[in-house]
Amino acid sequence: MKNSFIIEAQIVKVIKEYGGRELIDICREPGIHESTFYNWRKKYAGMDSQDLKRLKELEEENRKLKHMYAELALDNKMLKDVLSKKF
Repeated sequence: MKNSFIIEAQIVKVIKEYGGRELIDICREPGIHESTFYNWRKKYAGMDSQDLKRLKELEEENRKLKHMYAELALDNKMLKDVLSKKF
C-alpha cells in the first residue's frame, strides 16, 4: 500500500490544503486517490500532527492488547479443559 509510507504530518498537510486548491492537484502530489483523501478527511479532520500521532499510538496499543487478550483467553480455556478432564 502506498499510503503506509505517508507520515502523519503529510496527512494533516494534505487535509489543510483542501481549502485553497483543487482536489485533483492535492491528490496528485502525494500520489493518493480521491477516495483516500475523503477517507482521511472524514477520519482526521480537525486534528494536528500531534493528535494524529497519538491516535496511531493508541490504535497500535489497542491492537497489542487485543492480541494479548486472545492469547490469555485461549490459555484459560485450555487450562479449564485440562482441569475438567483431570477431576
